[in-house]
Amino acid sequence: MSTAPREEPPTRTTPGQTVGPFFHYALPYDGDRDLVPPGSAGAVRLGGRVTDGAGEPVRDALVEVWQAGPDGAVPRETGSLRRDGWTFTGFGRTCTSRDGRYWFSTLEPGPDRPGAAAFFALTVFARGLTDRLFTRAYLPDDTAALAADPLLASLPAGRRATLVARRDGRGPVFDIRLQGEGETVFLDLSGRRAP
Repeated sequence: MSTAPREEPPTRTTPGQTVGPFFHYALPYDGDRDLVPPGSAGAVRLGGRVTDGAGEPVRDALVEVWQAGPDGAVPRETGSLRRDGWTFTGFGRTCTSRDGRYWFSTLEPGPDRPGAAAFFALTVFARGLTDRLFTRAYLPDDTAALAADPLLASLPAGRRATLVARRDGRGPVFDIRLQGEGETVFLDLSGRRAP
């Protein structure tokens, strides 16, 4: 007795929806940008601007930071959404201002292993995007570690600089260009392979 091959039901996916512009209303919380209190021991200000393809500020974006601590270890502490004023959780969230600026009070991450390049992992949500964007902001100081970093080494030389922060008197500065000339390199962290 033979059986007919079983038909698989058709796959249905929900079409993408653009993201925003609700960030300033739904996602901020008290202390969201303060991974450590400003002015505390070791605190630095990580900040920059989010701009669109024309170089104009994106005033309603939301930026999240995920990072290791100064010792290079990823924190496993809870409490990111209810700050207690002293527990470093490695996560923060902030909205951009009218001129596209964002900032965090945080600690500089350490490398996760000797010789590795230290970086902040950033996520950007903004109006018109169909999904969030992932990127990294590498600390600029260890040129040998930056040269040996597998991600940076996989990029054309002219694109690497879009992932390296610069310094000002308060800490690392990392501008995020969503598209166009000087566009920040964004990472595909979906786990899906390209067809």
